[in-house]
Amino acid sequence: MNVHELLAAARGGSLRATGRLLSLIEGTGRGEVLTALDGLPDPGALRVVGLTGPPGAGKSTTAAALVTAYRDRGLRVAVLAVDPSSPYSGGALLGDRIRMAAHTADPGVLIRSLATRGHLGGLAAAVPAAVRVLAHLSYDLVLVETVGVGQSEIEIAAVADPVVVVLTPGAGDAVQAAKAGLLEVADLLVVNKADREGAEQTVRDLHMETDAPILTAVAAKAEGVPALVDAIEAHHRADTPARRKARAHAQLLSLAQSRLRGHPALEELATAVSEGRHDPYTATDLLLKALSTGTP
Repeated sequence: MNVHELLAAARGGSLRATGRLLSLIEGTGRGEVLTALDGLPDPGALRVVGLTGPPGAGKSTTAAALVTAYRDRGLRVAVLAVDPSSPYSGGALLGDRIRMAAHTADPGVLIRSLATRGHLGGLAAAVPAAVRVLAHLSYDLVLVETVGVGQSEIEIAAVADPVVVVLTPGAGDAVQAAKAGLLEVADLLVVNKADREGAEQTVRDLHMETDAPILTAVAAKAEGVPALVDAIEAHHRADTPARRKARAHAQLLSLAQSRLRGHPALEELATAVSEGRHDPYTATDLLLKALSTGTP
């Protein structure tokens, strides 16, 4: 099927067609899909909730619990789980998250892993396009779960509202999150695994670092999840044009860096610099020129 046929099938409920569209926007077919969407009526804004935080904090478990809660409300939910890219295949390493297996048979839930493929911002380069596709397919909510690799995670704030930062008791998570810049983009904070020792201290530490609302949860037992859903629904980001521009600025730079990293001229120019045939400034100018003209 061509892109228009895939869109028609996906809008008719075909998960297979939806998966094919998402595969296209991860590759060279992204422009064709987005052009096809331009010819469709504006579907309106789609609620995008971001989940980020250190590895092991329980982001996937929290995402699965949120999916259950929203499905209980009758909403169609999509989960975009952004995974590290395999150095061999370029594909997502973690696949369709094992922790979300309970939802895989539910036609009202779409779970999709996207590989970062060298993208520098903690989000796959295809995420903004994927969100646009899902908006046209009448999903009510998209959960974007990020890799959880540190400072570069701040790019999620350009895509999601709210951004939920998931932390765990002890292990210095509050301090590390502050150093990584996560607290700067956190709209809501969740201390997960709150049945562990040190949860109350972690909450106190966080209150010293941020004014954002702080909740506690044990996502594996669905404890605290209703309160988290209520907080997400009640949240409306108080924003300024300057902050919106700053988020867009970060997103554009990250996408541009990803294109530069994948440009065929990069290898040749790097060799030229290493062999002394070009200085790095000249090589950078040539790389940017190659990107703007579309030349190899």
